Amino acid sequence: MKNMTHVAGSKADFQLVTHLTLAGSQYEIGKALTQEARRLGWAPAQGDPVVNRARRTWFERHWPQHHARMDGAAQALGLDPDQDELALDGLNFVPTGYGCSAMWIPPSAATDGHGRVGRNYDFFPTTTSEIMGGEPRPGELPMAARPYVITTVPDEGLASTVITMSALDGCMDGINSAGLAVALLVADFESAAPPEDMSPQVGLDSAQLPRFLVDTCENVEQAKQALLGAKHYDFGMPLHYLVADANGQAFVWERGRDGKEHVIEFGDGPLCVTNHLLHRHRDPMNLPEDTPGSFASYSRLRTLYERSKGVTMSSQDIRDSLRAVQQPEEAAVPFRTLWSTVFDTADRTLSTRFYLGDGGRYSEELVFPASAR
Repeated sequence: MKNMTHVAGSKADFQLVTHLTLAGSQYEIGKALTQEARRLGWAPAQGDPVVNRARRTWFERHWPQHHARMDGAAQALGLDPDQDELALDGLNFVPTGYGCSAMWIPPSAATDGHGRVGRNYDFFPTTTSEIMGGEPRPGELPMAARPYVITTVPDEGLASTVITMSALDGCMDGINSAGLAVALLVADFESAAPPEDMSPQVGLDSAQLPRFLVDTCENVEQAKQALLGAKHYDFGMPLHYLVADANGQAFVWERGRDGKEHVIEFGDGPLCVTNHLLHRHRDPMNLPEDTPGSFASYSRLRTLYERSKGVTMSSQDIRDSLRAVQQPEEAAVPFRTLWSTVFDTADRTLSTRFYLGDGGRYSEELVFPASAR
């Protein structure tokens, strides 16, 4: 089953948002996603046959849902699923230079006992060509102008709803039918550099990692084990991930500059994250001053903690906190908050507002369940 509707914005607005609902086997879901990607101009990329073979084997062992969707992609493309020359999944690349803010409010600090994640997704309102240092092509839309909300309801396993900017088989954030919510953010803004090679590698890329978790994990403990046991790569743009569940648990996963993996937890209290490595600055009230290269990461984190420390918060309180760290509409600021979302891990929903243009124009708040059942 496939259903596609436009749910926010129009061609006259900055964003036109599509909600795509897919149900059936993972094979059928992969086939439908590939058909939609081809409609948008995607084509499979050439790759090293040895790497492509190892990638398929890794997915088959560790992420069978994705492996089955790749078989569906092969059918949509008229290719042998065992061929090694072409990558049958997307080239999910998160470009350099964006920031985000996120916060977890556990059930004990919520007015209604519902654990919630709030997040602002901040990104360039420009084209891919401009982001990569060139001039826009004739008719080229901004990279984030056509986001998708994708709900997948497989015959077996976890259903989920995710938001993605440009990778239909990955996502920037999402929630599944068990109440596990995941959001990605740049982890080390001050040391970020443009990627030198964007070829797919064995394991999970930045945008595949959240999708991997919502496909395979029901709670925080499973997610920790999945992350620590997985191979993943970031194209030279370090990211970290806020993960929370319906049991009231949450953590941030990040990799240090020395390659060591870190799991950051704050116990039964709010957990906030912006765009610096948390394991290097564990006290949110004792942070360095911002520099031009830190993208106000420290001040945004202080703001979120000051608003959440020692209080109970409603969904509206979280919304107000996200607005307090929203990107200003100033010529000197090359970013905008392109969507702002609150995930309710108890209700298994995400509620989001999409950026339609300057002047404070956002869509109405749209609520999507993790499952269409």
